[in-house]
Amino acid sequence: MNLKPGHYLLFALALYALVVTLGFALRGRQLHALREEVGLLRQKAALVPEGYRLPLPGACLPSRPENLPGAPRPYRKGVSAGFVFVDGDACVPVVRGMGVVAAQAGEVVKVEEAYQEPSLEAWRALMERVKDGASPEDMDLLRGLEVWVRHPDGRTSVYAHLQAPYPGLKVGDKVFRGDPLGYLGNTGLQGGAPRLLFEVWEGAPDRGTFLFQGLPKEELLRQAKAFFSVK
Repeated sequence: MNLKPGHYLLFALALYALVVTLGFALRGRQLHALREEVGLLRQKAALVPEGYRLPLPGACLPSRPENLPGAPRPYRKGVSAGFVFVDGDACVPVVRGMGVVAAQAGEVVKVEEAYQEPSLEAWRALMERVKDGASPEDMDLLRGLEVWVRHPDGRTSVYAHLQAPYPGLKVGDKVFRGDPLGYLGNTGLQGGAPRLLFEVWEGAPDRGTFLFQGLPKEELLRQAKAFFSVK
């Protein structure tokens, strides 16, 4: 077949178009692969735990000795295991119904949806029973309505005396730092003022040591400010 010059030009143009098309297809696959890699990196980044934060937005650390971990208590072996946020010692108003958020990313391992306050007689018996230590069942009564979150570093945070958990929150849910967990209340206090008891345990609650255990007040506050990134 005799090819005319115009045929060569058409052939050259077709070949060029094929090369360009293949080039775009290759780049398209590369871009797709790159997008997938970026997506995976974003997912991994979301799972990397950030530093801990305080569970009440805008709050500062309590400063009164009775509201700090290790404060004397006439029960639970004589000491408190966490921070107590009450009105007048939190830098924000502490009122019933305010939101409580996750201090760190993790998995929800306990959600109580209801709490029955013990009678006065039962409460007095409980106080007598837990002078030298409390069973898990006793602690459930003492802390009122609770939510627990287990974190990637092996710690567990406890949010106690809640009015209610966040709607739809359930055991097994994955939460991120700052996600809502519940509403502040006064369950387990026999009608006391609204407050949040916030504990961070090395491992499971009541089985290991609590965060800043045994530290004097000034050193405790120094380390806690760094740990929660607050001034």
